[in-house]
Parts: sequence; structure tokens; C-alpha cells
Amino acid sequence: MSRVFPTPSALLDAVGEHLGSSEWLEIDQQRINLFADATGDHQWIHTDPERAKDGPFGKCIAHGYLTLSLVNLFLPQIIDVQGISMGVNVGCERIRFPAPVPVGSRVRGVGELLSAEELKGGVQSVVRVTIEIEGGDRPACVVDTISRYFPA
Repeated sequence: MSRVFPTPSALLDAVGEHLGSSEWLEIDQQRINLFADATGDHQWIHTDPERAKDGPFGKCIAHGYLTLSLVNLFLPQIIDVQGISMGVNVGCERIRFPAPVPVGSRVRGVGELLSAEELKGGVQSVVRVTIEIEGGDRPACVVDTISRYFPA
């Protein structure tokens, strides 16, 4: 369940707080193949299960950028800023991929509000999203996302 903020300015008082986590999502071969088709990245470690058995990971792994793109799915499950006319993704900082995501793994996003400041008629926030792998000892991805929220 997402952490609800009734207005963008409510973010200003929550800096440093843990925001919660998204639902778990299984990464299956179909999702990996669809991402490969969308991006043109058909490297065998992602799309060839037979060859990947003998590869460095023992099976196919998700693309790092597929894992990163899931932040767009996880963020609304983590944070819900209400009372806005518009929310805009501004960018990302510090993107890292500490561990691969093997096919069949389950992942989820966990959020922390790193900063929030008033800026150009709205509030800009930086939320660190850590994509955890169920049962893993290292995250799949850690990214600081930048968003702007404009009040209604």
C-alpha cells in the first residue's frame, strides 16, 4: 500500500522517512523477451535459455534497464502525492545494478524520501528506490528518482 501525502508540500516534513514497499513481481521469460523486442537487446544472457544454462548465471537474467524501468510500476505503489494538477518525472541520479535478476525471481521496490524542496511553483522530491530480489542478499537496482509535483 502506498504512502499517501495529501499535498505536495506534505513531502517537506517527511524527508528521511521510509515510504514502504511495492507488491512483489515475478520476472518471467516472457517479460524479458518483450523488453528485448522493445529495445532490440537480444543478447543471449537475456533471451536464450538453452545457451544461458551454461553461462555465468546458470539461466537467463533480466536486462538491467528492464529492472530500472520497473521503478515506474513500483513508484505509485510506494508513494501517492494527492492534491496535484500534475506530476512529472524529472530524471534519475545514482543508478546502480548490484545484482542480476535471474528469470523466475520476484522483485519489489522499497522507497525512501531523500529530499524535498519547493521549486518553480511545486515541490521536487528525490526518492531512492531499491529493487530487492526476494531471498537475495544484494539489491537488483538502486536509483534515486527525481519527481516534481504541482499543486492543484
